[in-house]
Order: sequence, then structure tokens, then C-alpha cells
Amino acid sequence: MQKSESGSPGMILLTVCIAQFMAPFMLTSVGVALPSLGRDLGASAVQLGLVEQLYVLSLAMSMLTFGRLGDIVGQRRVFLTGLIIFTLLTFSLGFARSIRLVMFFRFFQGIGAAMFLAGSMAIVAAAYLPEQRARKIGVVSTCTYTGLSTGPVIGGYITLHFGWPYVFLMAVPIGIAAIAMGLFGMKEMDKNAAGERMDWKGSLAYAISIGFIMTGAAHARELAVGLPMIVLGILGLIVFIRMEMRSESPLLDVSLLSKNRFFTLSCLAALGNYAATFGIIFLMSLFLQYVKGLSPRQAGYVLLMQPLMQVVASPIAGRLAERFAVAKLATVGMLASSAGLLLAALTIGPNIPLWLIVLELMLIGAGFGIFITPNSTAIMGSVEKRQFGVASGMIGAMRTLGMATSFTAIALIFSLFMGKDAITNATLPVFILSMKTGLAVFAVFSCLGVIMSFGRGTIQARS
Repeated sequence: MQKSESGSPGMILLTVCIAQFMAPFMLTSVGVALPSLGRDLGASAVQLGLVEQLYVLSLAMSMLTFGRLGDIVGQRRVFLTGLIIFTLLTFSLGFARSIRLVMFFRFFQGIGAAMFLAGSMAIVAAAYLPEQRARKIGVVSTCTYTGLSTGPVIGGYITLHFGWPYVFLMAVPIGIAAIAMGLFGMKEMDKNAAGERMDWKGSLAYAISIGFIMTGAAHARELAVGLPMIVLGILGLIVFIRMEMRSESPLLDVSLLSKNRFFTLSCLAALGNYAATFGIIFLMSLFLQYVKGLSPRQAGYVLLMQPLMQVVASPIAGRLAERFAVAKLATVGMLASSAGLLLAALTIGPNIPLWLIVLELMLIGAGFGIFITPNSTAIMGSVEKRQFGVASGMIGAMRTLGMATSFTAIALIFSLFMGKDAITNATLPVFILSMKTGLAVFAVFSCLGVIMSFGRGTIQARS
């Protein structure tokens, strides 16, 4: 039986699914439009990189804040405000004729995305009874990875036939539809932490720390700049934790991490999984084009196998999570990803057949899809209702921190092995060695995640 006090559960789920699709779609679809955008606006390579980096940066900096804010003022209010901001900024980006304006709009578009993404899982958790959540979270996860995987295909087609502004403009009607469904199908829910004070100082400390870590990761090859920024960011997070321990109404309840072992290890397992899988597409894209000689389109078809398996596996995992312990199911998924990564690290080389690469990507993608739904269900089920927003925000925070960890590892490995050398026929042996090392590091991240997932044990859902 579904809950009804929050509105129509089906309408709520559909609205959240659309939102979860749009945010990653706006990341990957814009990525393929950047060359065309750069030519039209006279943008440098650094500026084009910032168009993507600022979007991800604002997401990472504010995800936890908006999750907590939703608990205090109401998840529906924050969710719909974020959708409105996101849609307005997406519309504005379609008419921007300055690269600086694009970068400005892109940062605040990410803020809007963070507002609706941070509380998405909390809204779904509130709309459905605990025994129904796993399947619904599986549907939401499917929409997320559908957005990631279809973004390059749709974005490339739109850019080629209509121009890069329409990559943004085509998303506006979808955003308007989601806003309308949220306004009419989603009622204001109970404030999970009504009467508590928002910790804006903690939010600022967290945002600055994450900003340093993410920016340092993006410049990790410039060791004189990148590594010190990462260190400063880590020190900032330590200061943030100390602030939260003394706060009467913290942004992040530290006792949730120190006393709720299941929650903490579930979050760390998610971090390990994201760190292990986010950089695969990047590495394999370079390998397929430089070593195997595939065209970008051919490489894209091969790489599509990983997110496709994630899309297929997520809803299946949601149904299985209703019958089996979510922690054990998540561990099985992560073991599959680890096996795929280890196999890739051992077999990658100039003579590897394409069918084996496809098999490895499918195994990694299937494992990821099996892991993420039950793990997210486990995180949401391990906290009290008043902490739904924080738990939902933590899921998003682990995703973005995992992305930063993954790409930092790649940048450091390339820096150590290849320095400033380009990938040419002469440097292919060193590049392949870098690939092997990178895949091995990802396998280690994944195995650490398996240990965290296995070590958390089981717990009864709290709400």
C-alpha cells in the first residue's frame, strides 16, 4: 500500500524520474556540443573545460546543503525551486552569446540541479512504504543512467542538425512539464526536521572544502597547484567535521557517521564504487580510438555497453531487493564490477579482441547497476525520517566525490607515466602501461568498496 499524504505516488515518482534524467543528460549532452559551442563563441580549451567543470563543481559543493535544507523547510519546496531555477538557466543558456555568460549560467544551472537532486531519494522514500522503496529507487536509478548514456547520442544529433543552443532549448519543455507535475501531483510533505536551524557556516565550510578538492582534481597534472589544493580541501573537511561536532543543529550529524556503522560503511561503499567506475569510459574511449583505431562513433557504440547494462540491471536489482537483503545484493553487484575491472586490467593490450572489451564493459556496468539500487535503498533505510534529506544528499555527495577521486587518479597516473607527452604511435606502449595501472587502481577502489559493503552487516529499516 502506498502513502497518500505526500500526493500521488505515481506522479511523484514520474516527476523525480524526469528530474533525475535531466541533470546527467545536461552533463553528457553538452559535452559533445562543446567543440561547436567553442567555435561559435571563440572559447579557449580551458574555458570549454570550465563549462563542464563548473556544472559538476556547483553540484558537489551544494548537494549536502540542499538535502539538509529540504529536511528543515520541506523537500517539495526545495525540489520545485531547484527545477524552476534549472529550467530558467537552461533556457538562458540557449540564448547566451558569450563564453563567460555560458560559464556563469552553467554554474547556477548546477545549483538548480543540486536542489532537486539532493532531496530526490528523500521524496521517493517519503512517498512509498519501506517494502516498496527498493523497486522505486531502481526505477529512479534507471532514469539517471539513461540520461548519462543517451546524452552524447541525442546531444550529438541535435548539435549536428540544429546547433548547440538547441541542446539546451530542447530540455526546457521537459523541465516545464516536470514543474507542472510537481506543482499539481506533489503535496507539501512533513518537514523532517521542522524547527531546527540551518547550519550555514557549516555549509560554507563544506562547499569551500569540496571546491578545493574538485578544482585540485581538475588540475592534478599541474602538481604544483593541484595537489596542494586537494590537501587544503581535505584539511577543510576535517575543520568542517570539528565544526559539526560542536554545532547544536549541524549540517551533517557526525553521530550519524560515528554511531551508525551501517550508514557510514554504505556511504563509503558507494564512494568506492563511483571512484572505480566513473573513469572507465574516459580511459576506454582513448584506448579504442588511439590503440584499436576506431572512429569516435564506433568507439561510442562499444562504450555504450556499460551504461546500457546499468540501465537494464538497476530495475532488476530493485525487484530483487524486495526479496533479498539489500546489503548482500549490493555486495554481489560490487564483486561483479571488481571482477570486470580486474579482467580488464589483466587483458588490456593492443591485441585484445573487441568482443572481450565489450564483455568486460558489460560486466562492469551490470555490477554497477546491481550495486547502486540496493545500496541507495540501504542508505535511506538506515536513518530516521528526519534525516532523509541528509541521507539523500550524501548519496549525491558520494557520487561527485567518487567522480573527483576517479579522475584525479587518472590525471596522476598519466602525469607520472606520460608527463606532458601526447598519445602517439611512439608513446603507445607507455599509454597502455598507464591504462593497465589505471584499471588496476580502479579495481583496488572497487575491492575496498566490497570490503566496506561486506563489513556493514545487515540492519532493519528504520522507517
